[in-house]
This record gives sequence, C-alpha cells and structure tokens, in this order.
Amino acid sequence: MVNLSQLLEDIEKIDKAIIVTLPSTIEWNDYEKELDSVKDGDNVMNFKVSNFPKGIKVGDKCYVTHRGFVKGWMEIVGFSKKSFNCTTTGKNWNGKFIERSGKFHYIDKEIPYKGFQGFRYFNINNYDNNN
Repeated sequence: MVNLSQLLEDIEKIDKAIIVTLPSTIEWNDYEKELDSVKDGDNVMNFKVSNFPKGIKVGDKCYVTHRGFVKGWMEIVGFSKKSFNCTTTGKNWNGKFIERSGKFHYIDKEIPYKGFQGFRYFNINNYDNNN
C-alpha cells in the first residue's frame, strides 16, 4: 500500500529545474562578466520566453548549457512581463522573462547537452547517475 503523505513529501523534495541555452556566439568569458554583475543579488539577468514554465517557482534552479555542455545553475528570483533596455547590449527587450540572480553554481562534471531554443524541464540527477 502506498503512503500518500510520504509520496507527496518525496515529490516536494524533487529538485525542480529548467535549463536554457546560451547562444554559441557569446563567449563564456563575456557571460561571466554578466554573472559577476548579478552575484550580489542586487541585479537580475533576464531570459526571454514565450510562456512561463509550469510548476517552476521562485527559488528553483535554472541550469545553463553553452556550446554543448551544462555549465551550472542560478536561482530563479522572479518571472515578469516587462520592457527594458539591456545594459550589456543596449537592445530593447519586451515580453515575458525568467529572472535569475545571485551566485552562479558551476558543476564539476562535464555533462554533454545539445543546445536548443526556449527552456526545457531538467533534472541533473538523470544525467549525473547515468554517466
């Protein structure tokens, strides 16, 4: 017999996350400068999406893949619909954005992951345990 209370508790402990792709035209060293500018939590990095991910909330992880490998993750600090000028590129952006801020947590293991557009739901344990 399944203990429903225990099952719900176990589900809540599952690491909920998404993964996004950094365009290969961006050099990682340049991206690290942006990561540095938000590491204290005073500023945010925005990732434009057509729809917000379902079941993902503030405090969940957003992994980043670049040139075929998962690099690490940042905490999701918000979801917003807005218009703004990017301080790095000067480009005007308008739409829905996943906001990330704070420390970037690099992963030690090299995990291959093919780039894509948008976001995907992601569980690092599926890759950590199988490689």
